[in-house]
Amino acid sequence: MSEPARLDLVGLFAGSGWREYGESVTQLAHALQCAALAHQDRADDEVVVAALVHDVGHLVGHADERPERHHGSGGAALVRPFVPPRVAWLIEHHVIAKRYLCTVDPRYVEQLSSASRRSYAVQGARLQPDEQLALETRPWFADAVRLRRWDDAAKVPGGICAPLIAYAPLLERYFGPQRWPAGPGLDR
Repeated sequence: MSEPARLDLVGLFAGSGWREYGESVTQLAHALQCAALAHQDRADDEVVVAALVHDVGHLVGHADERPERHHGSGGAALVRPFVPPRVAWLIEHHVIAKRYLCTVDPRYVEQLSSASRRSYAVQGARLQPDEQLALETRPWFADAVRLRRWDDAAKVPGGICAPLIAYAPLLERYFGPQRWPAGPGLDR
């Protein structure tokens, strides 16, 4: 009998989550802060797991960001075999949700970190009216906007939140058994 499929997300965070990506926090700290904000906002499990792994595309590749291919699309492709369609869609569309928010509220651009402003420009900047309408009519649109707002707020240096192991039941439900090494942000 073959072993069930799994994706070692804990290994990805343990191996690459310590990297900063132009922000003042590491990938792991950012992921944990984003998931904590989703949990505080009483998001359901699918949205919390999307918040936790929304930037997994940064952990597995360093491809140039473009409107048609970015870390959101790469991350969604990675997790799609393991998660409900909504989770993968939210991961893919958190980038487009930033473009949406900047399109409908020009002040939003001013609130972005400098790294987010740079990525906004290379990811396509303002949405065209047809792109905006297509996004607004999607069933998970509101969740993508919520995720985007948590993403922007989850960049607090030294922010205190639960370690990754607090999400063990959620991660293992979707991605299979995980190896749990010791380390800051992982188990403490």
